[in-house]
Amino acid sequence: MKKQLALLLFVMTMVIANTTAYAQTINEADTELCDTFKYALISSLREPVDKAIVQIYKDDKDAPEGLTWASYDTKILKIEQVYGVGGLYELTLKVYPYYDAHNNYGVDEVIINTEGELLGFKHLKKIPLN
Repeated sequence: MKKQLALLLFVMTMVIANTTAYAQTINEADTELCDTFKYALISSLREPVDKAIVQIYKDDKDAPEGLTWASYDTKILKIEQVYGVGGLYELTLKVYPYYDAHNNYGVDEVIINTEGELLGFKHLKKIPLN
């Protein structure tokens, strides 16, 4: 009987003293965590987006030299899961190429996958030079 009482007290103590530990993700950036993920994802795909910008404006005689784009000014329009969770994803991005001190020159849609392949692009709008 003493063993059963001791066991019961031990189990009750364990149940009462059992505290759940909740781990919190550490974000060492200056932005909200989801913004940080978004910018990290977009920045990791810089190479295919750069390639698309070059292709889109290669025949544009008015295009200023040194067109570039910024991940913080890029919008994710769609994320499509190709194979299933954890598999390949296709992202459709809206990119705003600029020159000099962020003078916008155009609006483009770029489709890339998470393996860094450029799948397609579409020029949406040209913004005339000032």
